[in-house]
Amino acid sequence: MQNYTYCLCVSGNLGYIVLQRLCDKGINIVSVLTDSHSDGIVEYCEQQSLKCFKGNPRGLKASSWLDNQLIHFDYLLSINYLFILEGDILNRAYVAVNFHGSLLPKYRGRTPHVWAIINGEKECGITAHLMNAKCDDGEIVKQMRIQIEYEDTGATILEKYNEIYPSFVDEIVTLMETGNISTTKQDITKATYYGKRTSEDGGINWNWQKERIRNWVRAQAWPYPGAFSYIGSEKITIHKVSYSDYGFIDITPNGSVLAVIESKPVVKTQNGAIVLEDYEYVGTIKEGQILKTI
Repeated sequence: MQNYTYCLCVSGNLGYIVLQRLCDKGINIVSVLTDSHSDGIVEYCEQQSLKCFKGNPRGLKASSWLDNQLIHFDYLLSINYLFILEGDILNRAYVAVNFHGSLLPKYRGRTPHVWAIINGEKECGITAHLMNAKCDDGEIVKQMRIQIEYEDTGATILEKYNEIYPSFVDEIVTLMETGNISTTKQDITKATYYGKRTSEDGGINWNWQKERIRNWVRAQAWPYPGAFSYIGSEKITIHKVSYSDYGFIDITPNGSVLAVIESKPVVKTQNGAIVLEDYEYVGTIKEGQILKTI
């Protein structure tokens, strides 16, 4: 097999795991692009004597670096990379493939598995697709489906990705190097897009139904900042909830603490009660208190 050259665009732990896997496999990686916070990737590149660009690649910054380093490559792979690449980088590759954590065209954008859980999906997945200057827009090479189980959280889906991504990337690399890639256009009428989330986006609306609140909580559990609410001015971060058949009258405000059973508050929602199974709060939660709607 011909010794093709690769540029890897990788971020975070997932990108680090795939980078290691491809290095162990003997892929000829001539350059790595990463973000300024992925210290593990930068250190690994130093250990492996891989040329590494750290930071925002846009505005010809990475392109100038590649030129100064006299780097040329056949293929570009993007795994969990934080930036949308522009034509000055993409046009250098014979084929450029991004690995996106959803079943495109649904859930384009950031943290798609989190949004899939929030929206009550039963499955998510990985899509390998050709890259262009638009976000998650290129033709699909291959997809892998992953079930979202009842107790799955954002963290457990990431664990599944960590296990599945390396072998899936291996498979696509083989297709690329043997010239067996075939693609399917995305159906743009089914495309959805979700933007970047921040720690301030986790506020719970207690007027939601209990099912959405449960999905909201489990999607944003550790390692994410967590779903939250307020009792007075004190923040409560909620990591896990369950359903309760505890009774109440309809005029009781949503967000009311109906009872505290074995230190676990029971809270009213639009269509039933939930139990706060795991949470962080500096004080003592008492019956009759109200969690604020955000």
